[in-house]
Amino acid sequence: MPAPFFEKITEAVEAAIKKSEVVLPKDVEAALHHAYKKERSEAARGEYENIFENLKIAKEKNVPICQDTGLIVVYLTVPSHITISGELYDAVAAGVAKATKSVPLRPNAVDPISRENSGNNCGAGLPAIHIIPGDKLSVTVFPKGAGSENMSQIKMMLPSEADKIPDFVLSVVREAGSRPCPPIIVGVGIGGTFDTAASLAKEALLEPIDSMTEFEQSLCDKINELNIGAMGLGGDTTALAVKVKKGFCHTASLPVAVNIQCWCCRRFTEVIR
Repeated sequence: MPAPFFEKITEAVEAAIKKSEVVLPKDVEAALHHAYKKERSEAARGEYENIFENLKIAKEKNVPICQDTGLIVVYLTVPSHITISGELYDAVAAGVAKATKSVPLRPNAVDPISRENSGNNCGAGLPAIHIIPGDKLSVTVFPKGAGSENMSQIKMMLPSEADKIPDFVLSVVREAGSRPCPPIIVGVGIGGTFDTAASLAKEALLEPIDSMTEFEQSLCDKINELNIGAMGLGGDTTALAVKVKKGFCHTASLPVAVNIQCWCCRRFTEVIR
């Protein structure tokens, strides 16, 4: 990979991380304001006001929205004429390492057993990089905090249990309670294999949340009936949205994954020219 191209990718990753950490996507902020306007609980309304003040300070001072700057999940859209090589992965990792210092990001990446910190949010298996075919070379960054990630679950259901998918999603959200900092966004992956169902659930969280299918809206309505509310203090909105992605699966299986995201659904896409 030519040095200028390597640097372009590294710079794009660093820039996308900076933007994602400091400014919330417009669709997410709009959903928060919509939830605030219809909220009847005074305690929950107070939490929304705290969120809006937090967003204002982050923009004005150019600092991360949340102290948990997450682990960086990266989605690379790569045209067919670009060769995917180890250097491409190296360029992305270099961007994450640079952003750790320049944003700055909290160093969250540790060895799973020794808990030794890498210091730059990179390491074995990190950053998590997903390659997607496309017309333009672009990078989408998705910082994922542990509070919401820890609440995610997967279940290998039977094909005859498709009607029980809503029950599973509800049970995951109910068990999570206040821990993922609601109001949440719920990504659901249905189908594929054990690993692809989880990937589908996470990819669903990249979708705009200003519209939902009938199935997604039905799930969202049921979640909001749980009355967990903003920060778990009760209220009308527990989930801002539910997004579902499906994939073909084996005739004998029905994997279902639920990946929860906190109200701070950070994501940003940078096109590399």
